[in-house]
Amino acid sequence: MAFINEQTKEVNCKVVYFGPPRCGKSTTLRYIFENMAEGKKGELVSLSTSSNRTLYFDFVPLSLGKYKNFQVRMHLYTVPGDIAYEAARKIISKGVDGVVFLADSQLEQLENNMNSMMELKEMIEGEGGDFDELPLVIQYNKRDLPKAVSLQELKHLLNVRNVPDFETVATSGRGIFEALKAIGKQVLESLRTA
Repeated sequence: MAFINEQTKEVNCKVVYFGPPRCGKSTTLRYIFENMAEGKKGELVSLSTSSNRTLYFDFVPLSLGKYKNFQVRMHLYTVPGDIAYEAARKIISKGVDGVVFLADSQLEQLENNMNSMMELKEMIEGEGGDFDELPLVIQYNKRDLPKAVSLQELKHLLNVRNVPDFETVATSGRGIFEALKAIGKQVLESLRTA
């Protein structure tokens, strides 16, 4: 849930990049950080292993400008995808205002994608949230790989809500900012109606 500070006139929103292991969450966040204007971003915080695997989370704060005399900030987090880090995913995802779900487009990752989406749904509903109302965007990542599953099949399996979705390649940035803009728009809309 967004944190509104009346004294400092700030609204802080939390967006989590969620998905199976090695789907490109950290790569996506690093691309955003490296390509945002200096005045629009804070520092990148990354708790990862020496092999660049996310150990707990990655974090980047972004400034979205003003809305009704309030400075709006969006805090972007990734979660570790490995099964052993379920507790960390629950902690980091608590109070989330929006989710960018990253699906790995490779054929051998279909089951992991579906399991991760089911875990996200259960996590949101376990916290008392309504998954069907959650601002959500899907990134079908690794679209440049030869074993990428067809877009139609990925949409059929993962986008049952018909939310905005994007073909992405996190290493080159293809589709990354389009997905970020889409989740930002949904989160701001949810604030207006809250």
